[in-house]
Amino acid sequence: MAASPTISRSVTETVNGSHKFVIKGYSLAKGIGVGKHIASDTFTVGGFQWAIYFYPDGKNPEDNSAYVSVFIALASEGTDVRALFELTLVDQSGKGKHKVHSHFDRSLESGPYTLKYRGSMW
Repeated sequence: MAASPTISRSVTETVNGSHKFVIKGYSLAKGIGVGKHIASDTFTVGGFQWAIYFYPDGKNPEDNSAYVSVFIALASEGTDVRALFELTLVDQSGKGKHKVHSHFDRSLESGPYTLKYRGSMW
């Protein structure tokens, strides 16, 4: 009897989602201090919890309060979660949209990114 052929398959699934994080009273938040953040509620995309961290005066002292910093963070347990994402800042009029293009000279367009553990940020 001839051996039956075998078949195996690997399927990589892509899940899309979005989250809108509104900061009311941004002008009051500016000046809270370098390294101090405002966090979104956690939200679920792809079966994982995520959060957005916004630093109105920047995350690091080198920012010298001249720049804002924004990060997306894995908020649930999981290892090696790969994600493609886009972060966009929208001004209060809703018309001025500013896509975050880089993080320390690393292009955000070169993902996907692997977030290794809970609390990993990019």
